[in-house]
Amino acid sequence: MLKATEGRERMERLDRADPVVHGAVLAEEARQKAQLEMIASENFVSPAVREALGTVFTHKYAEGLPGRRYYGGCEFADQVEDLARSRATQLFHAAHANVQPHSGAQANMAAYFAFLKPGDRILGMNLSHGGHLTHGSPVNFSGRLFEVSAYGVRGTDGRIDYDQVRDTALKVRPRLIVTGASAYPRTIDFEKFGAIAREVGAFHLADLAHIAGLVAGGHHPSPVPHADVVSTTTHKTLRGPRGGLLLCREKHAGTIDRMVFPFIQGGPLMHVIASKAVALGEALSPGFRDYGRRVVENARALADQVMARGVQLVSGGTDNHLILVDLRDRALTGKDAEQALERAGITVNKNTVPGERRSPFVTSGLRIGTPALTTRGMGPAEMKTIADWIADILDRPADESLIGRIRDRAGDLCAAFPLFGDQSFPIRR
Repeated sequence: MLKATEGRERMERLDRADPVVHGAVLAEEARQKAQLEMIASENFVSPAVREALGTVFTHKYAEGLPGRRYYGGCEFADQVEDLARSRATQLFHAAHANVQPHSGAQANMAAYFAFLKPGDRILGMNLSHGGHLTHGSPVNFSGRLFEVSAYGVRGTDGRIDYDQVRDTALKVRPRLIVTGASAYPRTIDFEKFGAIAREVGAFHLADLAHIAGLVAGGHHPSPVPHADVVSTTTHKTLRGPRGGLLLCREKHAGTIDRMVFPFIQGGPLMHVIASKAVALGEALSPGFRDYGRRVVENARALADQVMARGVQLVSGGTDNHLILVDLRDRALTGKDAEQALERAGITVNKNTVPGERRSPFVTSGLRIGTPALTTRGMGPAEMKTIADWIADILDRPADESLIGRIRDRAGDLCAAFPLFGDQSFPIRR
């Protein structure tokens, strides 16, 4: 474990070498400590995960796989990558894992090319209904290289209509069906998606980027038994370094591995893989299941209180780690709401909502999540307080006196749950 004195010495060296970067690091650390981080795709990692990320593995080229490298000197790189792969398969009960993808987007790219050729048809979730850029957005490689059809949510309740998904799949006959979401607050029925994919003869890619930690802890059904390949990020609810990984059936292992390297990537980031191994080990510890339970519990408490204050939520609540606020009943855009909340020390992100008519740079909604504040040790009581602050600001977004008072109270709350303190990571082994 990195001792405090060692950390200070490293920062002093950075200050001497590059005071501009050093200043930005200190400012960012202060921001993270003093603000309520509620972006659903962000979290805080343990000191052990951070330390692994800054190790000498950053020097090592290790193209290939453990035992089959193109460079010498990979004995210890093999050791940590094998450990990360083993922990990933154990955590998700999967047959095979590849931990080399640099990001979730690159994991998805590798999965696509394992089963598709350019021009093949995919069926993915509409971006404005909660999908992801890599699920077929026209501005992304997935929308430019493949023929895309989309499914979405019902206008009546904001939930996926599986009958509509099946009807669309039977009509368009996709080669691949993509499941998972970046802004869908309800449980995804991967078993139903798997059955639809089999019925139409499609492969099934399940993207777990947001809910991987909840799946690992048993708080969301797993897609592993129902999908040909599963992709995820290693940050977000999994609480690891920024990166990606892939899980698949044994019969697809060789193809998936070849698509990651050499098809889309070169040398793996061994310092990140070492950090992934640490995070996956933490996720296997008994306390991680409790962490996931508290993430969901906090999201429900947040949802219940903001709705009690008259704030509309897409689908009327949540089953997972996030809520999606619908602002269309107010004279307020997602962009303006995000900025008002940030001035009050509450960090969220503007987000499209189903039926969105505004630009994605403006939007009619907000996406708000609980993983990071749960990591800090906050619980339902704090979520209810924060929900009231959010509702107050949405009611009066131009009231700078109100925003200032809430900013002070948010700072006090952050001080009561210190970031990077002992209580932040109760599951650390």
